[in-house]
Amino acid sequence: MNQSYRTKSLAVSVITVVILMMILSSCQLAPQAATGRETLFQYATLDALLAGVYDGELTLAELKQHGDFGLGTFNHLDGEMIELDGQVYQIKADGVAYRAGDEMRTPFAVVTDFEPDQRLSLKSGLDCEQLKTYLDSLLPSRNIPYALKIEGDFSYLKTRSVPAQTKPYPPLLEVLADQPEFEFEPGRGVIVGFRLPDYMDGANAVGYHFHFINEARTAGGHLLACRVQAVTVEIDYIHEWQTVLPENEAFYGIEATGDEYQ
Repeated sequence: MNQSYRTKSLAVSVITVVILMMILSSCQLAPQAATGRETLFQYATLDALLAGVYDGELTLAELKQHGDFGLGTFNHLDGEMIELDGQVYQIKADGVAYRAGDEMRTPFAVVTDFEPDQRLSLKSGLDCEQLKTYLDSLLPSRNIPYALKIEGDFSYLKTRSVPAQTKPYPPLLEVLADQPEFEFEPGRGVIVGFRLPDYMDGANAVGYHFHFINEARTAGGHLLACRVQAVTVEIDYIHEWQTVLPENEAFYGIEATGDEYQ
């Protein structure tokens, strides 16, 4: 009887340990699964970029660990960045899109793991401003960030890019005053971007911020104007915002400009 009792006690102890291990494992895994799934990850601030802080420490390999979808720029302000399906493209001042290497670095970027919460088809001749107004009507709130992917046929597109800068770096608005611009014939492509709430002003570009790349992934830029023809709109609701700041003297020494980014 004692032997039987000891056997039963041992069995109960083993089962208890297994259950506790399962509970502990689930507790450890749950936060990791939530982090990054609906997080807006941002490196540096827009105010820093406006002030001419064009060099950062974050590599694209590190950036892609935080998201497969987003936009930004490159060290020395060398072109516009667009990340789509985990591939980063560099759209230089010639308007051409190049595949960016993982070793490259960024002074400012915003990414997320894109998982759309809303999807719809749109067949209309809306221009960019009308499109933004329409998108606003679809959103449940203006108080959270959104990632947006707009893919399909466009009857008109206008983009810009920026040339690489040399030190001493001029402020961003001086660079944009002489920016190269590009117009596209009717065709297919993807708009990648975000809509950010007003309380993020200074840290990032509030409202809509879009970059474009064509279907062949050979050209694009920061979107200035558009007219949609037949597109699919996907919207990802975001509920967390994570910012990593540069660790360099240029960033430490800036003062907020208060300038508006367009």
